Amino acid sequence: MTVLRDAYRACYKAGICLLALLALVLAGCGGGSGATGTLRLALTDAAGNYDSVVVAIREIRLVPAGQEDNETGAGLPVVVSFDPAIQYDVMQLAFSQQVLGEATVSAGTYNQLRLVLAPNPPSGEPLNYVTLKSDPTTKIPLHTPSGQESGLKIVGHFEVRPGVINAIALDFDPEKAVVQAGASGIYNLKPTGIRIVQLDAVLPEYGSLSGSIAPEAAWSTGIVSVIPEGASAPIASGSVNPEDGSFRAFVPAGSYAVRVTAAGFAAYDTRELDPPVYYAVTVGADTPVGTLTLTPNP
Repeated sequence: MTVLRDAYRACYKAGICLLALLALVLAGCGGGSGATGTLRLALTDAAGNYDSVVVAIREIRLVPAGQEDNETGAGLPVVVSFDPAIQYDVMQLAFSQQVLGEATVSAGTYNQLRLVLAPNPPSGEPLNYVTLKSDPTTKIPLHTPSGQESGLKIVGHFEVRPGVINAIALDFDPEKAVVQAGASGIYNLKPTGIRIVQLDAVLPEYGSLSGSIAPEAAWSTGIVSVIPEGASAPIASGSVNPEDGSFRAFVPAGSYAVRVTAAGFAAYDTRELDPPVYYAVTVGADTPVGTLTLTPNP
């Protein structure tokens, strides 16, 4: 169903939107089984050298497993639709959240999101743009190839489970997502700078763990999970960036282990080190874990 802007406004005025994530609630239905679940979608960012990075969101579509080759986006479930598009400055979305609304989708496995943006007008001020810290008043148009048609392809595995709250975040890293094309002065939005991270919940207060994995051969299939000390189930998980092996996970304050899996490699789990290693996370701050090196299977 279409997300209503009134739901967003009501949430904002009620003070529910405490932290700077864009959150979307999706009720999941399991087809003929009648099973239901809820997915919360959020947008957050990493710090960068830009003063602002503004995108005008028109639609967000889900891509069920097996439909990744749908190049046009036709028939994909639309979970957010704004007319006119709503602009968000992702540089203001650090350790905070805003609820967008809710929509109904099928429970199941999804491997991609399509982020459909409004086009920049041929003249006048752009809808999608960046400003630099060195010149915060000049709006530089942000070019978004395919972003206005089929949508930017945000790759990442996540599940919408029936009967429970499911949460994911779109982790926007401006330094990787915004790329200047040589000396042309043209700035492009690159979808590989946006990651899907599955969370235990959209959190009122949280910090993050960040790092990378090695070797490069593990980047394309690497999955990182964050497990609270004393627990067995992860509180957050997601794919690493396939271009550089980096990852970031959002969790409440606490102590956490990190587990990494990748095709062709033995699992790496900081609980199995001697001694076991746990990382302390505080609210509103990032905890670096460094580079975690995997060992190839024999």
